[in-house]
Amino acid sequence: MNTPLAFAYQGLPMRVVLGTGALGRLADEIDHAGLERIMVLCSPRQLELATMVAGLIGPRAVDIHPHARMHVPAESAAEAQRRAKEVNADGCVAVGGGSAIGLGKIVALRYGLPVIAVPTTYAGSEMTPVWGLTENGVKRTGRDPRVLPVSVLYDPALTVALPTDVSVTSGMNAIAHAVEALYAPDASPVINLMAEEGVRALAAALPDVAADGTDLDARARAQYGAWLCGACLGATTMSLHHKLCHALGGTLDLPHAPTHTVVLPHALAFNQGAAPKAVAALNRALGTPADPATYLWDLAGRLGAPRSLRELGMPESAIDRIVQVTLANPYANPREVTAEGLGRLLRTAWAGQPPTA
Repeated sequence: MNTPLAFAYQGLPMRVVLGTGALGRLADEIDHAGLERIMVLCSPRQLELATMVAGLIGPRAVDIHPHARMHVPAESAAEAQRRAKEVNADGCVAVGGGSAIGLGKIVALRYGLPVIAVPTTYAGSEMTPVWGLTENGVKRTGRDPRVLPVSVLYDPALTVALPTDVSVTSGMNAIAHAVEALYAPDASPVINLMAEEGVRALAAALPDVAADGTDLDARARAQYGAWLCGACLGATTMSLHHKLCHALGGTLDLPHAPTHTVVLPHALAFNQGAAPKAVAALNRALGTPADPATYLWDLAGRLGAPRSLRELGMPESAIDRIVQVTLANPYANPREVTAEGLGRLLRTAWAGQPPTA
């Protein structure tokens, strides 16, 4: 006898504008949010783009803060919060990848300032109410509806300058959001549809992006996939993959997207036996009957992405420490996580060997 259908789904309240030229709608989105004093946030590398964005905003841009950093260090967050108060900002425009958007979220968390996101990568942070903050080598995360951007503008033209290697790892990072959503304890048929379509779109678009970085259609399809994958992360509980990446990033300061790229196939392989429905969905999305964990590991290799934690700068001696940090924070996962199993996963990922259960 079939189990009656039953689930809960919370839609996230935000506006999304996607397409070439979407950045030109920024002033309209600011009007829609009722903002008058905008603080533009970016990383140092995105200062030129942020300056152009401030020009589009005009007099309402009261400050450009080009100090976003990976993993949102506490001191960087405090500096941005102080600056927002100094310039009396009533909203933020975060331009760039997860670092800038993450910094905007921390400002929103402190002062409740609405955030408008202009992503230039495929990280997906812009689609979630999840914030992160790193202090004393520990990355904390939480959920708060105040940090969810009120509008997101996806303009593929803004991603053309993104190097191929960054495009690939950013896209693999987004795929990880959807993969975990497929076996999350609070998944639903709605999330499953979004996750499967997001993986399908990104896995198909990334080879085209890698072959021709100026292909705006491929870039737009990648953004579409990132949107769906990010929304999945925003609506479900994170599991082993994300908790492990947070431990690696917060403790060892490993680069965010490359770390997700390396860990994804191994965390998926670890969980596949306990998540047959997720495996079936991934097989459909990837268009292959093969093991999806191995498929994603092969895809990363074909696209020239890193496949070992060693090449990201992790010392082998840190494996036991990461096991301890990860196990210290409980999380939902379809398969029980033990020190032995996690250590085996990390050793395989560190060495760059094919993923195994």
